[in-house]
Amino acid sequence: MSPVTGRFAPSPSGRMHLGNVYAALLSWLSARKQGGSWLLRIEDLDRQRCRREYADLLMDDLTWLGLEWDNRDVPFQSGRDGLYEKTLSALEEQGLVYDCFCRRTDLLSASAPHASDGTPVYSGRCRGLSPSERARLGSERKAARRLYVGEGSSFFTDGHYGLQRCDMQRDVGDCIVRRADGNFSYQLAVVADDAAMGVTEVVRGRDLLPSAHVQRYLYSLLGVEPPCYCHLPLLVGPDGRRLSKRDKDIDMGFLRSACTQQGLVGHIMHLCGFIEQEQPLSLEEALALFSWERLPRADIEVENLQKSAD
Repeated sequence: MSPVTGRFAPSPSGRMHLGNVYAALLSWLSARKQGGSWLLRIEDLDRQRCRREYADLLMDDLTWLGLEWDNRDVPFQSGRDGLYEKTLSALEEQGLVYDCFCRRTDLLSASAPHASDGTPVYSGRCRGLSPSERARLGSERKAARRLYVGEGSSFFTDGHYGLQRCDMQRDVGDCIVRRADGNFSYQLAVVADDAAMGVTEVVRGRDLLPSAHVQRYLYSLLGVEPPCYCHLPLLVGPDGRRLSKRDKDIDMGFLRSACTQQGLVGHIMHLCGFIEQEQPLSLEEALALFSWERLPRADIEVENLQKSAD
């Protein structure tokens, strides 16, 4: 059996917060527990929001945590357009990519159902355009490129949440692979990157579970074995809201001022139920305690860490 290759792929759109650190730690623990390697990639596709100083900060934060990555040269998605062009061409050669002229307002006003993350499921309205209609719309606006996902169901077994199933047209819909502004989509880029980097295990929040169906479909089209997906329960506030950079939830600036490295590791391991009483833990101690079987499936409520630190 080949060694596991895990990865952490943060977006440098702000300082990492507790939820990001939790995902990084459990991804690192899972890979190391299996004697595998752990890679880092910077997902800066959104060039308007992502900044190099945030990328430098997150790498410094990971170093402070002791979460060492195994790739010497950390890839940035903003420098990998050649790989994405090649991947898109492989899909186009199969006749599954078409021009889509819909604006966001068109999608939001459509009667199609919505995916679990709140985004509209595409109705396929541009899939059947005649050549003359396509030419007329193309003279008025730039087209995005969209992938036909086919009919039928998708199945896979998540490493933590078990059997997953969805109807690709009803629950997912044809997905964007290149935006009208020329930027490549997250779905295409993450598959191209993980395949190129030899990633065999993806550990991330359960909010990305639906994306696994699209990504596995892309892998099948590209003739590449997909990684094992292991999704994590989310860290949420007392109101049930997921921690996010946008809301300035506990970020690494505060965490590094309020906690030691071992204190933060112990705090996360306590939140996950690996230890009954919160206490500082080394990464070696956390590694001995980690198991997917003991991690809860329900989302994990986080109390105000600043309050407890005071």
